[in-house]
Amino acid sequence: MADNCFLATGATVFNGARLGRGCQLRINALVHLRTVLPPGTLVPIGWIAVGDPPLIAPPERHEDIWAVQRELDFPGYVWGLPRRDAGSAGVPGDRMPEITRRFGRLLGRHGQDWVLDGTDPSATA
Repeated sequence: MADNCFLATGATVFNGARLGRGCQLRINALVHLRTVLPPGTLVPIGWIAVGDPPLIAPPERHEDIWAVQRELDFPGYVWGLPRRDAGSAGVPGDRMPEITRRFGRLLGRHGQDWVLDGTDPSATA
């Protein structure tokens, strides 16, 4: 994220997204995986930015958003797993045990992290 960006309450920025200088994400705006926002881009309240160049659209444009989002390969980019779409072998939920294991390992790497002020988060008062 470049300088002078504004992220309002509830704004979400997914893995690998890049925000140019002075971007604004209004309340509940979402910048999807691997999306690149040029400097000064505004994502309105509740809208979704996806792709490079980005499509910026309201959620009601799901089909347009999905057409771009699908190609960004969330399961491959985040979890290293192949995408399974309708018609593929297996049901989408059958990967959840592996995703859960991978997520747990990622979170576990932070078990000994320290709060920036230098206190031990596991210490009790």
